[in-house]
Amino acid sequence: MAELIRVLIADDDPLVRVGLSMVLGAGPDLQLVGEAGDGAEAVEAARRLRPDVVLMDIRMPRMDGLAATEELRRDGPFPAIVVLTTFDTDEHLLGALRLGANGFLLKDIAPTEILDAVRRAAAGESILAPSVVPRLIGYAVGRDGEEQRPDRATQAASKLERLTEREREVAEAVATGRSNAEIGAELHMSVPTVKAYVSRLLDKLGCANRVQVAILVHEASS
Repeated sequence: MAELIRVLIADDDPLVRVGLSMVLGAGPDLQLVGEAGDGAEAVEAARRLRPDVVLMDIRMPRMDGLAATEELRRDGPFPAIVVLTTFDTDEHLLGALRLGANGFLLKDIAPTEILDAVRRAAAGESILAPSVVPRLIGYAVGRDGEEQRPDRATQAASKLERLTEREREVAEAVATGRSNAEIGAELHMSVPTVKAYVSRLLDKLGCANRVQVAILVHEASS
């Protein structure tokens, strides 16, 4: 029998925690190992319970999800941290991703998508909701616009020129929010090969996560 994926839920809303626990209960390969009502509890629980995945709300009392993510990342790359967001109100979403969160989920997505996202996060993939990626990129570019020089499109294009044609294809696919399996199917590559390409992209472009790759691709084409 395959090893269970251990999940910790961190959200200050008891109803959200109940709903997520019910969703996770439908996955025979998933195990809810704990819940936390704020970021400080989440950090303590994650260190004590050692889950594979943390579903982390951003807006919580005492310590928010941003600070909790930063604190856990001081310990290393594990567990995978997936931010729970409504996006429209979570202005610090990009901050969480830049601090090392593995991706984000919208709170109103279908239960099957939550289960799939948890499995993908446990497998080492970044979780980006395709329907929100364009808005996320636009938000990031808009927020950073005043701080960036007018030639940012040229700089982004220059970075992408370092890539081979195949790497560029993978980068453009990543920028749409596709999973490794979806990229593999589209580009006729195995999932391990896609993973290798993505790792190479992050290294060559100096990006911390897939969101930053998406922003570069967007800026280069603007």
